[in-house]
Amino acid sequence: MTRYRATLAYDGTAYQGFQRQPAPAPTIQSTVEAALGVVTAQEVRIVAAGRTDTGVHALGQVIAFNVDWKHGKDDLLRAVNSQLPSDIALQAICPQAGFHPRFDALWRQYAYRVATPAARQPLLERQAWQLVGETLDLGRMNAAAGFCLGEHDFAAFGTPPQAGSSNTVRRVYLSNWEQDLGDYGSTYIYRIRGSAFLYHMVRRLVGLLVQVGKGIMTPLEFEVILLSRDISKAKTLAPAKGLILEAVGYPARQETETSTRAAIRPAAALEGR
Repeated sequence: MTRYRATLAYDGTAYQGFQRQPAPAPTIQSTVEAALGVVTAQEVRIVAAGRTDTGVHALGQVIAFNVDWKHGKDDLLRAVNSQLPSDIALQAICPQAGFHPRFDALWRQYAYRVATPAARQPLLERQAWQLVGETLDLGRMNAAAGFCLGEHDFAAFGTPPQAGSSNTVRRVYLSNWEQDLGDYGSTYIYRIRGSAFLYHMVRRLVGLLVQVGKGIMTPLEFEVILLSRDISKAKTLAPAKGLILEAVGYPARQETETSTRAAIRPAAALEGR
């Protein structure tokens, strides 16, 4: 058996999250495992860096699995992709003994897209939260987003994904909004990079940050909610369709050709964390 590390991209619209569920629920994990089974004639189980929710997408999900494969890694990638549906695809693959995508990860990075077109745009429907005709204040949203930097108790924004855990403290390395003036008006892109994330944490953060951008609350009121640790105060849950797992960072010694595009690779200061 050889341990393989791979980068996986998918549009999560048609799936009930990443994690395998009882049939017939369609999930990313069960679909990829089925494709690997067809190609290798083996029962294959994959592990991932993170379990994305129903409707959430990925550009740089990282997975690992063990198979007995006598051909090259490029042949394995092509063969598996030929068995996957058009909304899931391996991006890169390589052997990496002892690799665990979750336990070895230093950070995960998510992006969330909020579009403000003049009229609803069907081509954005699967990839962005559309706020038709709205105007958002980029400066106010970034002022509030800055309060997330560093180590905080994010209990106001999510719950631990592991059963039985009560740890809601997370460290955030990047929390920033950018504005893209595209063909359909402004798209606001929020990027957050952290050690790990709570269940629904990013979507609750975005929901509240958009309230700041609309002028419904101030950046300081956002900070008060963060410090409150009271999840009932973060009532707006942004839709899953705007969320993308962009990248996962690993120690420099583990970085391989499965890394995603250079723009979202780890900064040197973060690689040793």
